[in-house]
Amino acid sequence: MSLDVTALRAHFPSLDSGLAFFDGPGGTQTPRPVAEAIVATMTGPLSNRGAVSVSERNAERVVAEFRAAFGDLLGVPAGGIVHGRSATQLTYDFSRHLAGTWRAGDEIVVSRLDHDSNVRPWIQAAERVGVTVRWIDFDTTTAEIDLESYERALSSRTRLVAVTAASNVLGTVPPLRRIADLAHDAGALLYVDGVHYAAHRLVDVPALGADLFVCSPYKFLGPHCGVLAASPDLLETIRPDKLVPSTDAVPERFEFGTLPYEMLAGATAAVDFLAGIDPGAGGTRRERLARSLASVHEHETALRQRVEAGLRGLGDVVTLYSAAVDRTPTLLLNVAGRAARDAQAFLAGRDVLAPAGSFYAYEPFVALKLDAALRVGLAPYNTIEEIDRLIDGLSSWTDGPVQR
Repeated sequence: MSLDVTALRAHFPSLDSGLAFFDGPGGTQTPRPVAEAIVATMTGPLSNRGAVSVSERNAERVVAEFRAAFGDLLGVPAGGIVHGRSATQLTYDFSRHLAGTWRAGDEIVVSRLDHDSNVRPWIQAAERVGVTVRWIDFDTTTAEIDLESYERALSSRTRLVAVTAASNVLGTVPPLRRIADLAHDAGALLYVDGVHYAAHRLVDVPALGADLFVCSPYKFLGPHCGVLAASPDLLETIRPDKLVPSTDAVPERFEFGTLPYEMLAGATAAVDFLAGIDPGAGGTRRERLARSLASVHEHETALRQRVEAGLRGLGDVVTLYSAAVDRTPTLLLNVAGRAARDAQAFLAGRDVLAPAGSFYAYEPFVALKLDAALRVGLAPYNTIEEIDRLIDGLSSWTDGPVQR
């Protein structure tokens, strides 16, 4: 089915502003059903979890529905879903949990393609316990991950490999199954930053080979929080520091303090909204998600190709860094002789929001020798008309005064 963008956009009050949002990798706009779920949870009878009162049962239901929804979205059992404030917080937490089993002489592997939230927590944890850090490189010309550098980095001492499922700046989708197989052959766990990937592809954590997978619902129409997915059996082997009275059950042992029930309800509503994008899709929620996200992928790919054609039309003045064969609809670029942040401001004056910066992708920007760049990130609600506004704006910008 082709995506009905007009019908989809009707659910997003913020789109009535006339702004064209190309900042999806930093956080998408929110559909009305997500906000309504948050309000309904906060204003209905609600208290700490339990089985005695309706308010306690409401809290229990919200948590159970959240775990079931994200189990369906990510392809894992509901008991393998852990809530966190953000993917960064979850990665810091699990870096500490796992580092407790590491010993001097052990090694970990991190990637120069990654957002810093999947690099620095592991490096800092390794430094605290005397573990060696090895690196996966990427080709700055093709934006592809360097599998040879990865194979050189692995050894029988490798305990963990941390890598992205999709770059939040270049859009590169690495061959994750191959990376997983090599990690497992070395006896290592694979921790995957799926924040950008989950916004554009149907996730199947076991098929990808990830042992632990994190994502952020606010990147795909939900509220601001983080989710970690893993096998419940694996989670049983990980021992976090925790309060004495708090439960030792999985996955609750990793969730510290009272859960934000309203955020969980909003996140569940986001999954249900995604599953309903193709109104003709039937079957289980997982099956409906597969159909709907296939429509989203088709739509976003067509928009990306239109952006790329428009950029090519601007000539050599534009440098496009996103070049991987398999990539998300996210493009990193610069205009020769002009500052990226000035381009952002120019476009914002035309109600086109395309941010400039380094987007916490510290290692990729060091490798590319960039301080800042313009990022165009597409979302399901973007339209052809918005793409044309973006290209027209950049065309006008390239005729502006050259930065000296």
